[in-house]
Amino acid sequence: MRRRLVPAALLLPFALLLTACGGSSSASTGTDTDGTGSVTLNAGDQKGGSEAILRAAGELKNLDYKVKWSTFTSGPPLLEAVNAKAVDIGGVGNTPPVFAAGAGSKIKVVAAWHGNSEGEAILVPKDSELTSPEQLKGRSIAVAQGSSAHYQLIASLKAAGLTLGDVKVKYLQPADALAAFTSGKVDAWTVWDPYTSQVLEAKQGCILTTGQGLVNGLNFQVAAPSALADGKKAAAIKDYLERLRRAQDWVYDHPDAWAKVWAKDTGLPYAVALASVKRTNASRIAVAVDKPLIASEQAIADQFTSLKLIPGKVDFAQFVDTRFNGGLPVSTTAPRVYKEK
Repeated sequence: MRRRLVPAALLLPFALLLTACGGSSSASTGTDTDGTGSVTLNAGDQKGGSEAILRAAGELKNLDYKVKWSTFTSGPPLLEAVNAKAVDIGGVGNTPPVFAAGAGSKIKVVAAWHGNSEGEAILVPKDSELTSPEQLKGRSIAVAQGSSAHYQLIASLKAAGLTLGDVKVKYLQPADALAAFTSGKVDAWTVWDPYTSQVLEAKQGCILTTGQGLVNGLNFQVAAPSALADGKKAAAIKDYLERLRRAQDWVYDHPDAWAKVWAKDTGLPYAVALASVKRTNASRIAVAVDKPLIASEQAIADQFTSLKLIPGKVDFAQFVDTRFNGGLPVSTTAPRVYKEK
């Protein structure tokens, strides 16, 4: 039987997640492998990410190389593994590569998807007195440090005329942040789907504001330079990315089918998985790693540098590899709009 690699705390239904505050590792690894052949691609993943989509779309069949999966709680620890050559390629949001670049990590962004940002939200408890981002001044907010939500928090505060210095930031990984949020230990939580949908469907909170119009809506696959320098692994990465692009198209056309598989894999209620698909995941379209994308990420890097959250200037162009762009559309191409079938 195939062993799932999502950390135990993340497999639990919503109610049980409230008790999962203990120190869990940032990654789960093991012998879970797909495919056959002499080449093994070590793939980093996040909850409900690449493995779930590929499996649901049938894109893990007929692999002439092996894919060994490791699942991480968020982008920053995944990219630490890429830098350490423990992972060859992995999926992250728009901000972890900026922090990794700022740390001088050995990473390369090799593929991108552009989606809407409605699932990237600042959540408040259902009985909260907060009704606008301007009211966050002096309040405590949970967020995963270096994650896409971290930048979304900064952008949302800036739009409200506030800065990080105006709020009490609590750096927590999602499982711990969820527990803090639902127990009233923080006033707000900045996070991404499916956590956003999880809170909303369980009626434990509501959206104060989203990242729509404030963040670039990009998601990446990031590879280790050592893997890209290996001809056989580079060929496997090319095929892997093509499968991911087809799988994302399949998600848009089969939201119900994918939500069912995703719910089963992660332990999320089906309603949560489907809500996340409709709100966020189905909107994503594969785009090129191009100059507008680099400029957008550079702006994020510069923002973190100005806040002294990154120690120095980052030249993001040095952390991309465009060899897998093919005939993909420009990175500013509008995301899909989900329509009920």
